[in-house]
Amino acid sequence: MADGSPPITERVPYKITDPERIPAKRYYDQAFFDLEKERLWPHVWQMACRLEEIPEVGDWVEYRILDKSVIVIRAKSGVKAFHNACRHRGVQLATGRGNCEVQGFTCPFHGWRWNTEGQNTFVYGRHLFKEKELEAEDIDLKPCRLETWGGCAFINFDWNAAPLRECLGPVADKLDARNVDKLKMEWWYATVLPTNWKLAMEAFMEGYHVMRTHPQLFTVMMGEMNAYQDPNAPLPKRTTPREFVEKTLKFFAINGEGMAGMITRDEVAIAERMRDMDLPDDLGAAAGAFYTRVKDEVYKEGLARGLPVFDINKAEAEHGHAYVEFMFPHYFLLPFFMAMSSYRIRPLGPESCLFEIWSLVPAREGEPRNRITQPIVLPYDSKDFPEIPQQDYSNLPLQQLGLHADGFEFMRLSDQKEGMISNYQRLIDGYLEGRDPKTLAKATQVVNSGFDAPVLDIGF
Repeated sequence: MADGSPPITERVPYKITDPERIPAKRYYDQAFFDLEKERLWPHVWQMACRLEEIPEVGDWVEYRILDKSVIVIRAKSGVKAFHNACRHRGVQLATGRGNCEVQGFTCPFHGWRWNTEGQNTFVYGRHLFKEKELEAEDIDLKPCRLETWGGCAFINFDWNAAPLRECLGPVADKLDARNVDKLKMEWWYATVLPTNWKLAMEAFMEGYHVMRTHPQLFTVMMGEMNAYQDPNAPLPKRTTPREFVEKTLKFFAINGEGMAGMITRDEVAIAERMRDMDLPDDLGAAAGAFYTRVKDEVYKEGLARGLPVFDINKAEAEHGHAYVEFMFPHYFLLPFFMAMSSYRIRPLGPESCLFEIWSLVPAREGEPRNRITQPIVLPYDSKDFPEIPQQDYSNLPLQQLGLHADGFEFMRLSDQKEGMISNYQRLIDGYLEGRDPKTLAKATQVVNSGFDAPVLDIGF
């Protein structure tokens, strides 16, 4: 992508020039969408599948992004990825998922075959071709770049892009400390949203919307601990330590039921047992003592059950904690105690996207589990989604429509709480401008910051 030439900024429509204003047409303009398709998606690391989707040799899954399709397969030599096209005349070889350990892949058009390592094993009527057309490097499946992290396989169509870990940056260390690679799927949902992919992501980059969108959560927030509360506004009532505990337990229960597996029922039950613990009179000290105790008890109980748990208090002291962690361009992990929710968003068109949600929980190695091989696909307005995603999904299509209103030219962002939106949008501009991979990797490390980040300097 980098060739020593200066960035081609004149070719980026609706470029962000004010970090607190995001041009509305970036969310629906066809030319902008086409530019993303050309200059963004072929050059970024994308979460292609969870490794538990392909546990056995020969297991494969198709990953699709716009007009590109990749086969991710567990071969005897490890997890690999191949471009999904017959090397004869381009027919796609695989759709969905399956296992091909015995039969390999067979082209449905002319019967050419490949094994799990991507090596061609059969050409029908081989004598009809010149030998130079059948060199192994020409007819073996074309590999796609693949690296693994966090229990997932990531692919990148660009062999010159910086390595995955270099792009992830400190967020990978933070999540490694939380044993992210040992989490397993409890369930997996998907829906098609009539919303631009970027708009769908931005609902999960700030908590400013909780007050109105998720009132059930807002009602159990303490005014003294509300980051969106005007510090100069008088509080109607001071929260006592006991009131803090009751509200926090309600928050855990509401979140556990409504937030797609972010807090498990077991974790809520453990916290409930701490209801009557002794607490200091100071609210801040009481909050710290309660959370520290709950985290310690969750850890101890996990150890007793033989789960691959981690010392939450130690991990957060060393690496910090955000309730939403973003991995550019389209992957989220939402940690609370041991479990996590996870989101992946992929564009389908300028004003539609595929939105997937996982509930991920710690599980003992080798523990028998129901194998989840594909998401449950629901309409975006289905009442079968957990309550909190339902509430977000109800807003997003209305927001997409509203962006077309006459006179609406820009998103207007809080530089303190909605900066994550600005940061990743400006990184998209870096890709559209054709900046060099090292610069983009450094910027990605900055962009992969936690929830409610301020506007940050991403290096360009």
